[in-house]
Amino acid sequence: MPLLQFDTTLSPSDAEKTALAERVTELYTTEMATTAGHVAVTIREREPADLHLGRAVDGPLCFLDAEIRRGRSFDRKRAFALATMEYIRDSFDVPGENLKVVFTEHRGEQLMGVDRVGGEWDGDSEDGE
Repeated sequence: MPLLQFDTTLSPSDAEKTALAERVTELYTTEMATTAGHVAVTIREREPADLHLGRAVDGPLCFLDAEIRRGRSFDRKRAFALATMEYIRDSFDVPGENLKVVFTEHRGEQLMGVDRVGGEWDGDSEDGE
């Protein structure tokens, strides 16, 4: 039951936001070996003065805070981060230096929906998270 939260100085259209959410959900399900029904995505537009990154160059900024269930390998997380940053760089013309992904990992029971509480990820099944 991940929550993928984007903060950006971009001003994407509604269609671009939908495309971003759909593509990132697809990348997450592929790289993290899970299903899409529980993936939540937020996109928050920020003023340029609201976001800062020491290495940033001229251009928009985009940060992803990925709140995920613990248990994924470094390689899975890195593959998802790289694929997401590549998509944003190529689709929205965000310089690579202006992208950042941070993972915050939670026990399965800390991720809840109205109809379920997450379990621990075992790595062997696409069990809904």
